[in-house]
This record gives sequence, structure tokens and C-alpha cells, in this order.
Amino acid sequence: MRSKTVRRLAVGAAAAGAATFAYASLVERNMFTLRRFDVPVLSPDAEPLRILHLSDFHLTPGQHRKQRWIGELAGTDPDLVVVTGDNMAHVDAVPAVVRALTPLLDRPGAFVFGSNDYRGPVLKNPFGYFNRDKPYVQGAVLPTEELRDVLAGHGWADLNNARTTIKAGGRTVELVGVDDPHIGRDDYDSVAGPASADVDVRLGLTHAPEPRILDRMADDGFDLLLAGHTHGGQVAMPFFGALVTNCGLDRRMAKGLHRWPYSSAFLHVSAGLGTHPTAPVRFACPPEASILTLVPR
Repeated sequence: MRSKTVRRLAVGAAAAGAATFAYASLVERNMFTLRRFDVPVLSPDAEPLRILHLSDFHLTPGQHRKQRWIGELAGTDPDLVVVTGDNMAHVDAVPAVVRALTPLLDRPGAFVFGSNDYRGPVLKNPFGYFNRDKPYVQGAVLPTEELRDVLAGHGWADLNNARTTIKAGGRTVELVGVDDPHIGRDDYDSVAGPASADVDVRLGLTHAPEPRILDRMADDGFDLLLAGHTHGGQVAMPFFGALVTNCGLDRRMAKGLHRWPYSSAFLHVSAGLGTHPTAPVRFACPPEASILTLVPR
């Protein structure tokens, strides 16, 4: 009797596990979601400014549904498009990224790159994400400069260790960004300094939301910090949230809008739209893009 009970429990557990994996890999991974947040960072008499925040496409040439969904976001009528990296997951992915973004490229835009804009994916042990000291293993060289040329050629601001001011929605926006801190490409010293008081809003961009970078942007007076990289944990637990962020960020800030501690800045972390190709699952954390409506304080 006991052995029959054990077998039934084992079969039940295996069936539940298989069903969960099927849902995570076939259903939730493709449940593209648009999130909306109001961010009170503008002066009291200002009109709202709409930012479309995109991140972590991890596109491969055959992901046509994801490409179409990104392109349809042009219908949200953003004043500014911000892309925080990890666009590619294949050496031939640039045309896919361009097809996805083409309906948005006539808008003002800005971008930084992530590690998967430089090197392609390799097979990884998913439990390795719990080890912050694990070595970074590089895959195939990706066509980074080809993608950079396309985005910059359409007038988007390349903020990989750069700083600039642009016009968006009739407003003046100061932008600062770093190349990916996750692989040590950041150089905030080269762009550091107090944010301008003579602009309408100040934005900081980074792929990986490492606290050492976010602290410096907030200390310099940037109002809203934008990042990706975490995938929102990619696999989350109901009532607990993300298990890991793959960086120094507290898991409670793995996605969404938060006040950055001990500052007046806000932080928005996008859970992103893709997954690592060798771990194509999401659970309790659907893929997302966000409309951030900046409103008066």
C-alpha cells in the first residue's frame, strides 16, 4: 500500500512538473505584456511625456511573432523610445531587430548595449545564476557595429558611456548612459557630473542595474533610471517574486518602478521580452514592455 502511494505521488509530481514546464516554455514565454506606469518627475505645470521602455529582446531570426509585437508598439504613440540592451541572440539577428524596431525608428530614441549585443549565447547551467562570482563565458562574436550603425543612423542617441541632450515630445531631455556593467564595459567617470538644471527631465540608462552605477546617476541628479538585464528573475515564485537578479540589485527590485534608496530618483527595471535561448521559459514573470508616462511631481 505504501509503495503504491509513493508511486502515485511520484507520478503526480512528475505530471505537475511537466505541465508547469510546458506552460512556462510554450505559453507564458509568449504572453507579451504592455505595462504602464506614471512617474512623477516633471515640473508642476508640465504636460505628460510618454517613454516606451524596451529591453532584452534576445531575438533570433525566426521569432516573427515577437518582432511583430514590438513593431505594433508604435501604436502607443511614444514621445521617446529607450532600449536598454541584449537585443540579439544569433549572429544573423540584426535584420530581425531592425524589422522589429522599424515602425519606431522615426521617433526620438536612445540605446545602450548589453553583453548579448557583443557575444552570442552559450549553454549555461541555470543554477549558475545564483553564483554572483561565476565567470562570464563568451559565445560567438555578434555584429554589434552593424546594429549600432542602424540605430545611430536613424538619429537614436548611442549612450554607451556617453551623455547628450535631445528633444522629445517638445521637451528637452538630458540623457546619460553606460555600456554594460555586467561585463565591465562601463565607464561612468567619463560621463559623470551634475545633471543640468535647464532641461525638462534627466534620464540615466544602463543595461545591468548595478547599484554602483545607479547610485552615481542618482547622486548626479538624474530623475529616472532605466535598466533591463534581470528578466524580472525570469522564473518567479508567487507571493515571493524573483529568485535572483543576476546582478547586485535586490531581488525585490527585479522589475517594475521603484524609488531608488536615499535619493529622489526613480528606477524602472524592465523584465524584458526574451529569454536566453538555452532556457526558453518564464514563470510568474511574463515578457514585457513598458509605457512610462512622466507626469508632474
